[in-house]
Amino acid sequence: MKKIGALSDTHGYIDKRTLDFLAETDEIWHAGDIGNTAITEKLGELAPVRAVYGNIDGQDVRSRWPAFQSFELEDLGVLITHIGGKPGKYNRQAAALIRRESPALFLCGHSHMLKIQYDRQYNMLFVNPGAAGKTGFHRLKTALRFQLENGEITNMEVHEIDPRANQPNKSSNHCNNKDS
Repeated sequence: MKKIGALSDTHGYIDKRTLDFLAETDEIWHAGDIGNTAITEKLGELAPVRAVYGNIDGQDVRSRWPAFQSFELEDLGVLITHIGGKPGKYNRQAAALIRRESPALFLCGHSHMLKIQYDRQYNMLFVNPGAAGKTGFHRLKTALRFQLENGEITNMEVHEIDPRANQPNKSSNHCNNKDS
């Protein structure tokens, strides 16, 4: 069993409360628009990091992280990229990667909108963790935590920080990769 933290769109900023939320994970996955390598170094102090670069990332981030990652963990195929679209409206490059890699979990960022949806067409869980940084139109900073075990995704937790309330709002939704 592996406990995974997932986030995207930090744009060079990460809140201490988000770091606290991600602290008890076995791996942290960043779906792009990191902002600078100091972010992934800070995350790396908590757990091993898998990341991809996003459209705003400069050469320092691009030289460290690839455009996409495809791997298997706990008997589950995973695909991570930054710009992916969403179920029914994947961009051309993401759709080609999905068809080629056949992941059970597809993680992307870019939209700054948290979305978790089972995609029946590709038989996979689509996950966009929203935006953890403070740059962009999003109101809430969000990150995710979940578990992988024996090909299943369980115990999905959503971490939200509302800057107006200045307190984290945590909500837990339990799901597995067959439910939406």
